[in-house]
Amino acid sequence: MRIGTFVLAAQFPGQGPGEALHRAVRSTEAAEESGLDSVWLAEHHFVPYGVCPSATTLAALLLGRTRRIRVGTAVSVLPNHHPVALAEQAALLHLTSGGRFSLGVGRGGPWVDLEVFGGGLDAYENGFPEALDLVLDWLREPRVAGRGERFGFREVAVVPRADELLVDQADAGPGAGALGPGPSGPETVVACTSPKSVRLAAARALPMLLGMHCGDEEKAEMVALWRTAAREAGHPPEVVEGAAHVSAGVAQIADGAGDATELLVKTMPGWLRQGLDAHVTVDGRHRVMRDPVAYTELLCGLHPVGTPRLAADRLAATAERTGITRFALLVEGSGDLAATEENVRRLGADVLPLLT
Repeated sequence: MRIGTFVLAAQFPGQGPGEALHRAVRSTEAAEESGLDSVWLAEHHFVPYGVCPSATTLAALLLGRTRRIRVGTAVSVLPNHHPVALAEQAALLHLTSGGRFSLGVGRGGPWVDLEVFGGGLDAYENGFPEALDLVLDWLREPRVAGRGERFGFREVAVVPRADELLVDQADAGPGAGALGPGPSGPETVVACTSPKSVRLAAARALPMLLGMHCGDEEKAEMVALWRTAAREAGHPPEVVEGAAHVSAGVAQIADGAGDATELLVKTMPGWLRQGLDAHVTVDGRHRVMRDPVAYTELLCGLHPVGTPRLAADRLAATAERTGITRFALLVEGSGDLAATEENVRRLGADVLPLLT
């Protein structure tokens, strides 16, 4: 079981963006100190729902402040980026961190970001497969040309090469001081919210990131579909069965059975209402907003929110039902720095031992 945190850098009512970002940095340091596996960083633009506009930039800072923990993007929104520029950043972070970076990518939404960054609605609706394949080519090949409908350019050299990582074997095991080849490139994960995106990830044998609004049954169905599609694409059994999908969720640890839920129902709806209401669609399409209180209650019922024993049991149940053993858990639902740090420490000290 690999437990990590999911960091939105959420700006709660009455807070400024600097406070939210400081909490994101401190919670990552606490996650490493507490023995957690990873930190996953979200990208958002123009909304207080999350105030990190560049998950790769924040990842660079956090990789520099840590030594062990894996840092990933969840996700970098491909329609907002040129795929080559994003892949270059991923290669750079992979090489300079000793292989601790994971690139999570997603399609995003029909937001005004598409207008501001120039991708346009077509990049959101139709351009994701081409952009994803260009990222993968850049991370795997020595030279790449753009031959798609959206990205066309002459063949150029890939510099730096993501597969040229050298790791210090003193950290990896015997052979202290020697340098040897590391992983071939950064892990790439795809956010999946529909059967179409599941099949896209499966065809490329890329693990999925599944959202925190999904219950175990829906996630199990998506994993089953991924495996079927991956087999149909010709991937070998060890690849199909060994895919390390990631389940996003919410975690809040407390001593009393209802204390954690009570806290989140008090704090999260204000943030959700303020943050989600700020989204603006690029084409004026109708938006259906979730009720913030009902959504918070839903999340509390789905995820490890409660006592350490309850949290461990819910994580174990999700793993058993879905086959997913990697988790990215939102720990900042209180909106308070000290409470977030304590929540992270309790995940490490009180929940992790119950999962081993």
